[in-house]
Amino acid sequence: MKLATQNLTKYFGEFKALNEVSIEVKSCITLIIGPNGSGKSTLINTVTGFLRADGGKVFFEDKEITNLPPHEIFKNGIVRTFQTSQPLLKLTVLENLLIAEANYGESIIQSFKRSWLMKEEMLVKRAFSILEFLGIEHMWNERAMNLSGGQLRLVEIGRALMCQTKLIIMDEPIAGVAPDLSHAILKKIKELSGMGISFLIVEHRLDIVLEYIDWVYVMAEGRIIAEGRGKEILENPQVVEVYLGAQG
Repeated sequence: MKLATQNLTKYFGEFKALNEVSIEVKSCITLIIGPNGSGKSTLINTVTGFLRADGGKVFFEDKEITNLPPHEIFKNGIVRTFQTSQPLLKLTVLENLLIAEANYGESIIQSFKRSWLMKEEMLVKRAFSILEFLGIEHMWNERAMNLSGGQLRLVEIGRALMCQTKLIIMDEPIAGVAPDLSHAILKKIKELSGMGISFLIVEHRLDIVLEYIDWVYVMAEGRIIAEGRGKEILENPQVVEVYLGAQG
């Protein structure tokens, strides 16, 4: 088990946005679905330290990380992306990957030694290897501002891989992305899962995403109301009722 929450609770004033949510993320691709306002983004924001939990606990690899600040959670091997891609737009694709990991040359002491040059060469080689894996190595010198939304998602995944992450948490990774590129992104995520990287994903485009995931949690009104495998979960009467009610 990589990540687990136990009775995680979050209030906004009197409103209970998370109501004792318990989930487990193993070495696979886990999906969280539910109508708008069901608590999905609040859950991942609380897990990753961008919001403070008012109750319950979060564990990663059997270590409690409840309410640690985001940078400390990152140090434990968890990387997250947001609904809107957040690259440094004036930097190139390669530069966006290189800044993901600390460089010896950023240290005053190390900058006077030549060892940082070797470290930087290794980082560049790793970045090109990752870009090649993602199929965007030809765009290495392109400024991020010139990329499409789907290409930016691939850059975000690349930055996460530069950090040698263990778990990537993604908030709507294929929102607004063309279907062909959406499938390409999810295929890469599936490949990375096979290499041992876990994923926790929030996504609305169930017609595309369900064939790639291993386990699904369904949220409504801040609670987990169902869990199961892939498309089977959509046959759950409670899930059908929640989605139909949200559309009504």
